[in-house]
Amino acid sequence: MSVLDLARPEIRTLQPYSSARMEAGGGQIMLNANESAWEPAGDVGLGCNRYPDPQPVALLQALASLYGVRREQLFVGRGSDEAIDLLVRAFCRAGQDAIVIQPPTFGMYAVGARIQDAGVIEVPLAEDFSLDISALLAAITPAVKLVFLCTPNNPSGKSISRVDVERVAQALAGRALLVVDEAYIEFSDQASVADLIEHYEHLAVLRTLSKAWALAGARIGSLIANPEVIGLIRRIMPPYPLPLPCVAAALAALSPSGQDAAREHIAIVREQRAVMRDALAGVAGVREVLPSDANFLAVRFDDAGAVYQRLLQAGIVVRDVRRYPKLQDALRITVGTPAENQRVLALLNSPAMDGRVFADGSA
Repeated sequence: MSVLDLARPEIRTLQPYSSARMEAGGGQIMLNANESAWEPAGDVGLGCNRYPDPQPVALLQALASLYGVRREQLFVGRGSDEAIDLLVRAFCRAGQDAIVIQPPTFGMYAVGARIQDAGVIEVPLAEDFSLDISALLAAITPAVKLVFLCTPNNPSGKSISRVDVERVAQALAGRALLVVDEAYIEFSDQASVADLIEHYEHLAVLRTLSKAWALAGARIGSLIANPEVIGLIRRIMPPYPLPLPCVAAALAALSPSGQDAAREHIAIVREQRAVMRDALAGVAGVREVLPSDANFLAVRFDDAGAVYQRLLQAGIVVRDVRRYPKLQDALRITVGTPAENQRVLALLNSPAMDGRVFADGSA
C-alpha cells in the first residue's frame, strides 16, 4: 500500500495550476506573467515586481541541510499553519474523514479540520500531559486519515519520546498519516524524528523558523515527508506562497553568522527557562510550574485571571490558556530576554501580586 492511498482520490488525479514561473524562468526579458517591468520604490534589489519561485531552490537547500533531509522531502510554505491546512485538504474528504488530536494541544489542527468539514477526534493527554498511546490507537477508525502529535507540546511544554513516536508510527502503517509537529524542538534535548521518514513513508514532520530562528513575522514553515506526499501537497499549494522579502530574511537567518546568532539565543533561552522555572516556583500564589522543553513555561496560579490582568496593566502580555483542558488555572509565559524575565519576576513578587490581596483591596 502506498501512503498516497490514504489521500483523497480527486486530489491524486488533480491537474495542478501551472503558474507562469513554473512554466518558464531564467529568461532575460520576462513577458509571460503580466508583471510590471519596473521595480517598486524601496525594493533594494529584491525584484519584487516579479513573481517569486514557488519553492526557492536556495531556501530548500538551506533547510534540507539544517534539518538533515533531502530537498525532495521538503515543502516550504507560510508557517506550519499552511502545511497543516494543505495536509487536511489533501487527505480528508469533507463530511467523511477525520483527524486525531491530543488536547490540550495547538489549536490549528482542529481549525484546519473544521474548515474542511472533517471530523476531529480528541484523545486527551494523561494527567501529567504524557501521550496515552493505548487510548490513541483505540480511537483510530477507517475514517481517520491524519494523527497529529505535538512535541514539545504547546501549551504544556512536555515532549514525546522518540520511542513513543515510533511506536505510534508502527501502529499506524497503512492506516493514517502521522504528523509530528516539532515547532519547539530546538529548545529540547530530544532530537528530531525526521530521519524516521526513511523508514515510515506515512510519517511527516512540521518545522518552523518562527520560534528559535526569530522569523515569526516572515512566516516560513516546512513540511518534511515522503517525496510522494510532498508532490501531492505541491499539487494544491498556492501558486506563489513565499514572498521574496521573507525568503531573503530566511536565507540571512540560515547563513553561518545567522545560525551562530540563533544558537546563541537558544542557549540563553534554555538557561533562562531554568532560572524562571526555579524563581516562579517560589512566587506566592503559584501552585505549579510545569516542566517544559520549549521556550515557554505553563504556570498554575491560585488566581490566574487576576495575575493575567495585573501583568497586562503593567504592559506585560502572557498567554491565558485557561480554556484548555487540564490548564484551567494556568498562564503560559514565554521566556524572554533576561531583563524581560526579571521584570516579570519583580512584578509577580511585588506586594500587589501576592496572590491574595492587591493594593486596591481586591482579592
